[in-house]
Amino acid sequence: MIATLARRWRALARDRRGTLAVEVAMAMPVLLLLLLSGIEVTRFVLLNQKLERASATMADLVAQAEGLAEGDLLALYEATGYVMDPFDIAADGVVVVSSISRSGGGPALINWQRAFGGGGGGSAFGVEGGVANLPAGFVVRDGESIIASEVAFDYEPVFVHSTLAAKTLYTYAVFRPRFATLTTLQP
Repeated sequence: MIATLARRWRALARDRRGTLAVEVAMAMPVLLLLLLSGIEVTRFVLLNQKLERASATMADLVAQAEGLAEGDLLALYEATGYVMDPFDIAADGVVVVSSISRSGGGPALINWQRAFGGGGGGSAFGVEGGVANLPAGFVVRDGESIIASEVAFDYEPVFVHSTLAAKTLYTYAVFRPRFATLTTLQP
């Protein structure tokens, strides 16, 4: 009886059938984790690039205007939606455009400000009619104006649904108007 058990044990130890299945079963979770995290990192990087491009595009297009009306801004917001494609800025993000100027030796003020999109959050530069919160080291000289475009997007990972992983991504771009001060919106 003991000899039979020993013989079967040695035969089982020499048998290599099924080892590939065991190795694949052990490696598959690691490979799947690498694949999904690679997709998520790529999506995160692409979204950041799209945000930077959208804020720079919006600020640049507004700064090129000789005059600007509400309807013009709506058309430019739609263009920003195309820049952000395949991400839905209208539902998950917000674009805020502000005209900031300084005159008479006072602080820089926000002349007008318009927002587009369904995401939360306002402007980091402040509110319309208020004193502008400018980035450290950035100065608007007396008699100058700038156009600031901010884009924020509520990022939620596709594969990891956790409140710790969700966050709001934010970027801004600042341009000087080229042909006019753009301190007022035309009717």
